[in-house]
Amino acid sequence: MKKTTIILGAFITLAFAACNNGGDAAKKIDATKVEAAKERDVKNTENAPVIKFEKTEHDFGDIKEGDKVETEFKFTNTGKSDLIISNAKGSCGCTVPDYPKGKAIKPGEEGVIKVLFNSNGKPNRQTKTVTLTTNTAKGKELIKIKANVEPDPEKAEQRKKRAEEARKRREEAKAKKEAEAAAKK
Repeated sequence: MKKTTIILGAFITLAFAACNNGGDAAKKIDATKVEAAKERDVKNTENAPVIKFEKTEHDFGDIKEGDKVETEFKFTNTGKSDLIISNAKGSCGCTVPDYPKGKAIKPGEEGVIKVLFNSNGKPNRQTKTVTLTTNTAKGKELIKIKANVEPDPEKAEQRKKRAEEARKRREEAKAKKEAEAAAKK
């Protein structure tokens, strides 16, 4: 026991000494390196690709539930270096982007991102986004689609039935818990 206490004490002493060794970390920062990093970042931003869209939002207007609609977002690289879109992800599985994968878009060149929206199971007003991961200064770009999806009457009735069944199951589970709690008393 005494040996364990001594070893533990020595370990704690070493840990505190290691934390305090060197003093204030802020004093160790080399101001010239910080300035050099700022200059490098400004230069990288100035030479970065810039994605300029003809539009960043598309409204499909009124569509029927179950419709699959598609639009295109045309863009131009107005920057000074190659634009690379490394990923495009829809905010929902119903929104599927198709983008120039693995293709460098040279300064001045144009490209297209197609977005497919599947309105099945998506009644009423819908707004979805596609997040693009790029090598622009911002690193991420957003495009958006909208639609007013007219509910399918059959599917609306099915949703209503499922909601009612779920409500009944919740009520039954609650009643069962209350009965079990009362039985334990």
